[in-house]
Amino acid sequence: MTEDASEHFVAVIGGATAGAEVASRLADRGVTVVVFEQNSRPYGKIEDGLPRWHEALRTKEYRIIDEKLSKPGVSFVPDTKIGVNIDFAELVNDWGFSAVVLANGAWRDRSLPIEGADEFIDKGLVYQNSFVIAFNHAERGDLAESSYTVHDGAMIVGGGLASIDVAKIHTLELTIKALAERGIETDLLELEVKGIPKTLAKHDLTWDDLGISGATIYYRRRVEDMPLMSAPEGADAARIAKVEAGRRRMLDKATDKYRFTIESLCAPDGLLVEDGHLVGLRFRRTKIENGRVVMQDEIFEARAPSIVSSIGSIPEPIKGINMSGELFDFKDWDIGRLEGYPTVFSVGNVVTGKGNIVASRKHATQVSRAAIEAYLGVGEGDATELAEARAGKDAAAETADQIAASLDGAVHPSPDAAKALLERVASRQKAVGYRDFKSWQDRVGAPC
Repeated sequence: MTEDASEHFVAVIGGATAGAEVASRLADRGVTVVVFEQNSRPYGKIEDGLPRWHEALRTKEYRIIDEKLSKPGVSFVPDTKIGVNIDFAELVNDWGFSAVVLANGAWRDRSLPIEGADEFIDKGLVYQNSFVIAFNHAERGDLAESSYTVHDGAMIVGGGLASIDVAKIHTLELTIKALAERGIETDLLELEVKGIPKTLAKHDLTWDDLGISGATIYYRRRVEDMPLMSAPEGADAARIAKVEAGRRRMLDKATDKYRFTIESLCAPDGLLVEDGHLVGLRFRRTKIENGRVVMQDEIFEARAPSIVSSIGSIPEPIKGINMSGELFDFKDWDIGRLEGYPTVFSVGNVVTGKGNIVASRKHATQVSRAAIEAYLGVGEGDATELAEARAGKDAAAETADQIAASLDGAVHPSPDAAKALLERVASRQKAVGYRDFKSWQDRVGAPC
């Protein structure tokens, strides 16, 4: 970075897709950007939120993020959690930044909405984020403290892309194991691309031959409501019906190709506990009225060897930022403005409160459909096409434009203020052992 006092300085909290995009665009405008990343690597949910079969997408996004964070004018500060290692209010008010951008994503699982459920974490209950992270790192063995276990007949509570990911992990892993017991070798990537039926047919086998039940997703809305493609604003009844039919077709293809099932119109209502272990859930039937979920009197019980909660991700609280329920208390939700912090902007899942990256971008129904089909593995295109739709780049570009516009009338930092800011950044980099982006990446190792 330079100490030219004619430049503005902007802090970006979070170095993954949206954060890297904002940083890159501001650097192109002559702004000096400091990216604070809580992890050693800056890839966020691209690395740990996408199941490991998305190799092409991940490799492409890693390269894009690396290029953006390596630009002149962008300085990276890894292993630094705002609110823990650096006070948020101090960063905003005292460091000398002209603006601060929250791009720290949604990492914390939303709690299963039954009182006392969290008492059974690792006692029959597991949350989706920790499950997928453990699955991703198991192959390379670089996260010793995490583990995951796949059980046949697992129960998955949710209804979005993340819940489908979890279901696929179960049936793909169980299929690989069952084939291995018959002396047939296959790998996760091959099975995910070809699908289970085609792979089995090649060996004159059927799903029934394997004796696998598969995972079941329990969803509180209709199958047609699953958020796989969006209806345009102001869509009429005919267009909405067309979108709903498209969602069902996508799910029919996915359930056939990856052999999981969906139990719709039911919401978790109680715990089934035996000997201190969660063995199932009580569900209450639901119906949809005017787009809202309405609870019914009918209840039923379902048992399972394991229960994965996959009902969404929310931002981790940061000391100094007020919360509105599970989300940050934004006064302007379009660009994530916070009361009392006029120089703070936000972008990506920290605003949407949704863990899937698709939700951080507004895009046309056609793009959405193509992206989701590629993601599910049921489209005709290459899954790498999903990178642009999942990236949240449109929202990041809008935020960068808003920040640049606000800087036009802002006072440039004095030479002394610029020097002090750079010294604080350098001090934090030294504390974590960071010298430059390339040597740091060589040190921490590229993700697999």
